[in-house]
Amino acid sequence: MKQKAGSSGISDNVDLSRRHAIQAGGLAIAFLWLGGGGIASAAINARRQPGDAAAALADGNPPFAPNAFIRIDTNGAVRLVMSSAEMGQAIYTGSSMLLAEELGVGLDQITVEHSPASDELYGMPLLGGQVTGGSTSTRGTWQVLREAGAVARALLVTAAAAQWHVDPSTCTVDRGVVHHASSGRSLGFGALASAAGKLPMPGKVQLKDPKDFQLIGKPLRRVDSADKVRGATQFGIDVRVAGMKIAAVRACPTFNGKLATVDDKAARAVPGVVDVIRIDDAVAVVGEHFWAAKQGLEALDITWKRGENANLTTQQLRDALAESALNGKSIVAREVGSRPADGKAVESVYQSPMLAHATMEPLNATVFVTSDKCEIWLGTQVPARVLSAAAKITGLPEDKIIVHNQYLGGGFGRRLETDSAEQAIALAKQVSYPLKVIWTREEDIRHDRVRPMYHDRISAVLDANGRPTWYGYRTSGGTVLGRWAPMAMGKDGLDSDAVECVVELPYEIPNLKVEWIRHDMPPGLVVGWWRGVGSTHNLFVVESFMDELAHHAGKDPLEYRRALLQKNPRTLAVLNLAAEKIGWGGPPLPPRIARGIALGEPFGSRVCAIVEAEVTAQGEVRLRRAVVALDCGIGVNPSSIEAQIQGGLLFGLSAALYSEITIKDGAIEQSNFNDYRNLRINETPLIEVHRIENSEAPGGLGEVGTAIAAPALANAIFAATGVRLYKLPVDRNLLVQDASALKSVVSATVAAQGRNDA
Repeated sequence: MKQKAGSSGISDNVDLSRRHAIQAGGLAIAFLWLGGGGIASAAINARRQPGDAAAALADGNPPFAPNAFIRIDTNGAVRLVMSSAEMGQAIYTGSSMLLAEELGVGLDQITVEHSPASDELYGMPLLGGQVTGGSTSTRGTWQVLREAGAVARALLVTAAAAQWHVDPSTCTVDRGVVHHASSGRSLGFGALASAAGKLPMPGKVQLKDPKDFQLIGKPLRRVDSADKVRGATQFGIDVRVAGMKIAAVRACPTFNGKLATVDDKAARAVPGVVDVIRIDDAVAVVGEHFWAAKQGLEALDITWKRGENANLTTQQLRDALAESALNGKSIVAREVGSRPADGKAVESVYQSPMLAHATMEPLNATVFVTSDKCEIWLGTQVPARVLSAAAKITGLPEDKIIVHNQYLGGGFGRRLETDSAEQAIALAKQVSYPLKVIWTREEDIRHDRVRPMYHDRISAVLDANGRPTWYGYRTSGGTVLGRWAPMAMGKDGLDSDAVECVVELPYEIPNLKVEWIRHDMPPGLVVGWWRGVGSTHNLFVVESFMDELAHHAGKDPLEYRRALLQKNPRTLAVLNLAAEKIGWGGPPLPPRIARGIALGEPFGSRVCAIVEAEVTAQGEVRLRRAVVALDCGIGVNPSSIEAQIQGGLLFGLSAALYSEITIKDGAIEQSNFNDYRNLRINETPLIEVHRIENSEAPGGLGEVGTAIAAPALANAIFAATGVRLYKLPVDRNLLVQDASALKSVVSATVAAQGRNDA
């Protein structure tokens, strides 16, 4: 389905005359991302960035290095040095397509390389540094990389035209070769690289019209697929360094606890054990191989100082959070109008749990520290932060720290943290050999930086037609932004992430108030970004409550939303598309099988998910089908879009059905996939993804499916059973078919939620 395009998201003619080019060795063009209205635009930075030339020099001084991203060697090979990390979201493919489209090469002609650690060269100002996250990679670079390719193409064409003494406009480019049709001459990029690198900056470059795209918009195979299929891709856990030993580590199980004593006699007797190393809150056993290290770790006799959180429980955390939600001082994120005195009041309380990341590849880092250098091999979403942390721990200057980033076996926000790298560096300082530190799955989950728990008090006032005339949203929870990037907090202390997708609702509601209450966790219980960040939590509440309002108004959930979206045609279009594709309003479904709708505008995209689920008499939830309609603006690679939405939706559905981190005696109870489980392949539903095509600026993708999953599922469960879920994960005890038992459980749950005083 195609929607008529609005204002184009692409700037076709780029005037470079007002932008300053720098020449240092070859041509060095520095790009600056400028955020405007949530959309990134590109400009050439007038400030000199000496790192461009330094990066080219460190790369062997290739003959054509027009910026930090592009390298063209004398053999014509084109290399893209990627600012974003590849963690399964296919950003290496999408970025290569953007560059190749304007440069005039095939996707198969580009080799992608991990970028070195540098905020200066590879920083993403949308996120304040060299950071991969927040579904910003394409949004932040799609215009910049196209301009970079167009500028490089113009320089190469100009070099060829000068050699042939012809007008550059009479030349064409195809697969890395410049052609002059009338004379039959042609030259490859490699032959032109040196001459092109000495040319001045062009005054203007012409970007392609979308109708002329040969790569963008095509479902192309990922550039990293072949190596992954044959096992040639190197993730952090695959790194091998000469002389390397391997360490298994165990940290104090309680938050903020410390190491007291270690009896390592039995561990040192294990064949293959090399050493036992201590830091203030952890102990590691070093082995010739991981099995020896792990066996040695199990043989240790450890005594912990469990600290002030030794008796902490999940219920204590929930009680404290509920108290903050009720009586804490709030920060108003947005307020429009006032609450009407008349109308039907609807009020509810929702709760969301702490969550772990449980990436496929457990955390690991390989570190080699000498007197004058520190090298680190790992997969990270924040290379420059790892570099800075290493400098502080080792005492070495930052120019003596080298971070070799690798492919990430899943990030989901966990690898936005540097705690595991810091631990590995502190351990490696104590030995003379390269040390690979691997966290077991149990260590990974028990020491995760968890998604915060939330407590939301939400209210609305409905008019005689059931339309909301007032909407009140009061959310309480911890702040990741306040720890991770405190300079990004609002001047009044507002964490914008905490109210993401609420301050700007897609619906037409005349009066509203959105508030956030900061509630910090006990010392040592560190909260972190989790896939979908604030949108994931807020959309569960907003869209579950929207279904509640439709029920109170006696309206069909689809028609109720349609009526509130008349002034929002782009989002209305995805709602209508999803409803059409799943057959909403068709023949009745069998008993205890139903569909649920959820709608949102996360990360600059517009999305609607409809989940069809069956709830058995025993309360088990079976996913039958899911349809997702998406408007993400211009789509770079439809195959990657579909994969990201499917994977994100399954990630979110798994969390909604099964996932919760709980605390007992000051420690996380969960440890592996037996008690922190995911959907299994036989449990996954058929997922259809339908996209509205237009030329709007690209929206984010990596977290969109996750953000919309839980409310669609919860609304389907309500439609199938009449049970509204105010808390995640799904409690199957609420869904049993026995009417008397169900009534008793629901009454107790409603009372516990305190809905009447919301």
